[in-house]
Amino acid sequence: MNFASTGQGEAVLLIHGLFGNLDNLKGLGQVLEANHQVIRVDVPNHGLSEHWQEMDYPSLAEAMVALLDELALERVHIVGHSMGGKIAMATALAYPKRIISLVAADIAPVAYQPRHDAVFAALESLPLEGHTDRRFALAHLLAGGIDEPTAQFLLKNLQRTDTGFRWKMNLTGLKSCYPNIIGWPNQKHETQQVFNGPSLFIRGGDSNYVTAEHRDEIMRQFPAAQAKTLEGCGHWLHAQKPVVFNRIVSEFIDKHSV
Repeated sequence: MNFASTGQGEAVLLIHGLFGNLDNLKGLGQVLEANHQVIRVDVPNHGLSEHWQEMDYPSLAEAMVALLDELALERVHIVGHSMGGKIAMATALAYPKRIISLVAADIAPVAYQPRHDAVFAALESLPLEGHTDRRFALAHLLAGGIDEPTAQFLLKNLQRTDTGFRWKMNLTGLKSCYPNIIGWPNQKHETQQVFNGPSLFIRGGDSNYVTAEHRDEIMRQFPAAQAKTLEGCGHWLHAQKPVVFNRIVSEFIDKHSV
């Protein structure tokens, strides 16, 4: 698994969301690295990490802990946005002794309905061969109904070749594993796992990813959870309100440092 490590001190693991890469939370990492070792990862099937045809939260949690073992890190703070938040939660639930504190950004420990059909359709229909102008790719995504900020974010996954472009991410693998990505294996199970450590759930005030109906599941799985709402931003809260988001996360981590 590809990663970047900066700074020194008690370690923090940062995990990006679907279609992202390790640069997505770089701004937060730059704030944290003043007092912490910060590890930013490319989740499997993203960035420069290996491609998996089978991808689910138990295996992703196992991969995160394998990285901690590789880096000889016994315990870390863990922060994730969206899908990355689910990976962070799954890691804390399955390996609670390895996690000091948890921050989940605009995601709940629940299964969601599909909401990326238009994105997959636009990405899969983009002609990659014979086009070397990113403006063509942007126009294609916009014509497919993707808003410009999301389109620009998605196009960071394009890599130029001699004859056009290729995707850095494993688009085929992500689509086939999408039911696992929007699902959640720990919801309403008799043998449900619980993480009793410090947990912070930050939601965007204009986002519908974390709502009042998710409260019971959050508290059932994360009994010590606290919640914050960032008004005036949606699902991309770390990009829309970076100063406030970074301050909230860094203060929470510093409060729970051991």
